[in-house]
Amino acid sequence: MMARLDATWLLLIGLAIATVVVPSLLPRALLANAVLLAFAAVKGRRIVLDYLDLRAAPAVWRGLVSTWVLVVVLFAWLASAVIALI
Repeated sequence: MMARLDATWLLLIGLAIATVVVPSLLPRALLANAVLLAFAAVKGRRIVLDYLDLRAAPAVWRGLVSTWVLVVVLFAWLASAVIALI
Protein backbone atom coordinates (compact mmCIF):
# COMPACT_ATOMS: atom_id res chain seq x y z
CA MET A 1 0.00 0.00 0.00
CA MET A 2 1.19 3.46 -0.88
CA ALA A 3 2.07 5.79 1.98
CA ARG A 4 0.23 9.08 2.30
CA LEU A 5 3.34 11.15 1.52
CA ASP A 6 3.98 9.12 -1.63
CA ALA A 7 0.38 9.59 -2.78
CA THR A 8 0.61 13.32 -2.08
CA TRP A 9 3.90 13.52 -3.97
CA LEU A 10 2.34 11.80 -6.99
CA LEU A 11 -0.66 14.13 -6.83
CA LEU A 12 1.64 17.17 -6.67
CA ILE A 13 3.62 15.94 -9.67
CA GLY A 14 0.38 15.30 -11.60
CA LEU A 15 -0.96 18.76 -10.76
CA ALA A 16 2.35 20.35 -11.75
CA ILE A 17 2.16 18.66 -15.15
CA ALA A 18 -1.50 19.66 -15.48
CA THR A 19 -0.51 23.24 -14.67
CA VAL A 20 1.69 23.24 -17.76
CA VAL A 21 -0.78 21.44 -20.05
CA VAL A 22 -4.17 22.90 -19.12
CA PRO A 23 -3.72 26.58 -20.14
CA SER A 24 -3.27 25.65 -23.78
CA LEU A 25 -6.48 23.58 -23.69
CA LEU A 26 -8.78 26.28 -22.29
CA PRO A 27 -10.08 29.00 -24.59
CA ARG A 28 -10.53 31.79 -22.04
CA ALA A 29 -7.73 33.23 -19.93
CA LEU A 30 -9.98 33.87 -16.94
CA LEU A 31 -11.17 30.26 -16.93
CA ALA A 32 -7.59 29.02 -17.27
CA ASN A 33 -6.56 31.21 -14.34
CA ALA A 34 -9.40 29.81 -12.23
CA VAL A 35 -8.42 26.23 -13.04
CA LEU A 36 -4.73 26.88 -12.35
CA LEU A 37 -5.54 28.58 -9.06
CA ALA A 38 -7.77 25.66 -8.10
CA PHE A 39 -4.79 23.39 -8.75
CA ALA A 40 -2.68 25.71 -6.57
CA ALA A 41 -5.25 25.52 -3.77
CA VAL A 42 -5.27 21.72 -3.87
CA LYS A 43 -1.48 21.62 -3.91
CA GLY A 44 -1.22 24.11 -1.05
CA ARG A 45 -3.71 22.24 1.10
CA ARG A 46 -2.04 18.87 0.51
CA ILE A 47 1.41 20.31 1.30
CA VAL A 48 0.11 21.88 4.49
CA LEU A 49 -1.78 18.78 5.61
CA ASP A 50 0.74 16.11 4.71
CA TYR A 51 4.23 17.61 4.56
CA LEU A 52 3.78 20.14 7.36
CA ASP A 53 1.81 17.47 9.28
CA LEU A 54 -1.14 19.71 10.00
CA ARG A 55 -3.36 16.65 9.63
CA ALA A 56 -2.36 15.73 13.20
CA ALA A 57 -2.92 19.27 14.52
CA PRO A 58 -6.10 20.46 16.23
CA ALA A 59 -9.05 21.18 13.95
CA VAL A 60 -8.89 24.92 14.58
CA TRP A 61 -5.36 25.09 13.14
CA ARG A 62 -6.32 23.01 10.11
CA GLY A 63 -9.27 25.32 9.55
CA LEU A 64 -7.24 28.50 9.93
CA VAL A 65 -4.46 27.41 7.61
CA SER A 66 -6.89 25.99 5.04
CA THR A 67 -8.84 29.25 5.13
CA TRP A 68 -5.61 31.18 4.67
CA VAL A 69 -4.74 29.10 1.58
CA LEU A 70 -8.24 29.68 0.19
CA VAL A 71 -8.08 33.45 0.83
CA VAL A 72 -4.70 33.73 -0.91
CA VAL A 73 -6.00 31.81 -3.94
CA LEU A 74 -9.23 33.83 -4.10
CA PHE A 75 -7.28 37.08 -3.87
CA ALA A 76 -5.03 35.98 -6.73
CA TRP A 77 -8.06 35.04 -8.82
CA LEU A 78 -9.77 38.34 -8.05
CA ALA A 79 -6.63 40.21 -9.08
CA SER A 80 -6.47 38.32 -12.38
CA ALA A 81 -10.18 38.94 -12.98
CA VAL A 82 -9.77 42.68 -12.40
CA ILE A 83 -6.81 42.80 -14.76
CA ALA A 84 -8.80 40.88 -17.38
CA LEU A 85 -11.69 43.34 -17.11
CA ILE A 86 -9.52 46.46 -17.39
